[in-house]
Amino acid sequence: MNRDKTGVRRAVFTPVDTLARVDAVVRRLGDAIDLGLLADGEQLPGESDLAAQLGVSTVTLREALMALRQRGLVTTRRGRGGGSFVTVPDGPAENRLLARLADWSTEELRDLADHWAAVSGAAARLAARRTEPADLRQLQRSLGELMDAKDSGARSRVYGRFHVELAAAAQSARLTREEVTLQTEVGALLRLVLHDDALLADAADRHRAVISAVHDGADDRARALAEECVQTSMARLIELRLGPAGGASGPGPKEAPDGQQPPSRTRRIGAA
Repeated sequence: MNRDKTGVRRAVFTPVDTLARVDAVVRRLGDAIDLGLLADGEQLPGESDLAAQLGVSTVTLREALMALRQRGLVTTRRGRGGGSFVTVPDGPAENRLLARLADWSTEELRDLADHWAAVSGAAARLAARRTEPADLRQLQRSLGELMDAKDSGARSRVYGRFHVELAAAAQSARLTREEVTLQTEVGALLRLVLHDDALLADAADRHRAVISAVHDGADDRARALAEECVQTSMARLIELRLGPAGGASGPGPKEAPDGQQPPSRTRRIGAA
């Protein structure tokens, strides 16, 4: 397994936030399955080990695994050679992603957008100051692969990889780890945006502009362009979440017993 793949998988199994931990585990593992980071038929670590890696109790983990089984993403086998195994359901991934998008409130998506834009903006600014020629070649290669990608899954993976490589070009291990973790949060959902050829072309143009600014050493311009790139993609995802009644937006948050909407959860993306 290459180093990049190992780093991505390590991020999948880092501790989740202390709030709404069952939901956080379900999202983390579910997104990793849709991104292809966890393969069909792959066995998950044992309950004790997996709970420790995610920083949750075994009770929380079991609740999350139950939810994943109900979604058809995990199968549990008993007895010798048993355990929990990844199951990629039949049918279009977009249908599963739309259902998962409905689990996010618009406030959560906007918070995620702000966080991701801040990380990518900082990475781009530092990359403009520190980047090496090899880093630029890798960014250019990812841009070419993004333009050539035919399906939404490949497009979302390359899009996310570009931002990880941008952080690597900044020569910041922490920013790189944070970008990897962010991709496990949002990468799969970007398939819903990048299936459109016009939106793909726009994303490619924005990546090209970031590369140009990094190459020129224009740190402030690189930061602004990277932030705009992220915010534009996330704005389209939020528009999809808000979509027409009965459309892509899916069900809203559950009502409290008195009929009032409960307060939105506060989430911290990329907690370690």
